[in-house]
Amino acid sequence: MGRRPGLSVRAKLALSYAAVAVLVGGLLLAVVWVFLLRYVPDGPLTTPRGFIPNRGDLERAFVPRARLAMIFLLVGSLVGGWWLAGRMLAPLDRITRATRLAARGALDHRIALPGRQDELRELADSFDTMLARLEAHVAEQRRFAANASHELRTPLATMQAMIEVARTDPDRDVDALLTRLHEINARAIELTESLLLLSRAEQAAFVPEPVDLSLLAEEALEELLPLAERRGLQVAAGGDPAPTLGSPALLVQLASNLVLNAIVHNVPGGTVQVSTRRAGEVVELVVENTGPVVADDLVARLVEPFQRGSERVRAEQRGDHAGVGLGLAIVRTITRAHRGRLRIRARDGGGLVVRVELPTADVAAARALPARVD
Repeated sequence: MGRRPGLSVRAKLALSYAAVAVLVGGLLLAVVWVFLLRYVPDGPLTTPRGFIPNRGDLERAFVPRARLAMIFLLVGSLVGGWWLAGRMLAPLDRITRATRLAARGALDHRIALPGRQDELRELADSFDTMLARLEAHVAEQRRFAANASHELRTPLATMQAMIEVARTDPDRDVDALLTRLHEINARAIELTESLLLLSRAEQAAFVPEPVDLSLLAEEALEELLPLAERRGLQVAAGGDPAPTLGSPALLVQLASNLVLNAIVHNVPGGTVQVSTRRAGEVVELVVENTGPVVADDLVARLVEPFQRGSERVRAEQRGDHAGVGLGLAIVRTITRAHRGRLRIRARDGGGLVVRVELPTADVAAARALPARVD
């Protein structure tokens, strides 16, 4: 927005310093007059020892020098105030340059203000922290956009190639072609719906309602039980009621993604255990599954969008529901939208233990959900 030009902060501070200095000097002179000179007689004073200056003599000797001292005080305070203000505002110049660079897209620049901690350095450190988070967020969004474009382009390119081959093949099997095109199209639709769900969860655009995580977990298990039985997995569920506030649609998607992930990334004859409980001010949903050994460095990357693993590739080859690589990313986003915490650790002997912690219904109500989480 346009603003009319005005005095700089440095000039305002310098004038303020000068005004304070002149005011203090004037007060000192007033004190000298009120408490000293006014008690000196104004008439001629003589003593046996000789001449004694009276009030008029003292004023004629003192006032010109006091006026000169006030002029020097004014000039010195302006010069000193200008210099001191420049020293004090130097960190703001660095912060301003950093904000301008950030406005042009240079998020990798840091202020890195040296010196001991004070208000300006606290501001600079907070700005550096914000820049670091923005840079990481933008990088994550760019990776997400690139991965999403690749994932969406793959089925479209595959369908285009199949159609081109079928057009030039006189012996084409139309039924097989249509079946394969239907599968690829269904995968593209699933990916698009997952992207929309992820966007909705990131915006936290929902009205919180009372929900019970234990009931949502049971609903997810009933829906995915045929898939678990087809793979020969043993499914166990239990726990206590886990009341919270949130979006029933998003939370049932969270539970479904966790159970589906535990089923798909498992081994034949393995197990899936789902439990809920209340612990203090949080309710927990824990999904534990057997499976291949997961390295610790890979665990931290499982919540990244489109994270692929060997189990997912093998599932695609078997024709099972392999997902689109957004399952745990959606779980993390939904958890954050509900002011919760997602914990993932590798299970001893293979597999994962995924724990979702959400605030209880009374705590969530006190925090006035929903609130967007970036």
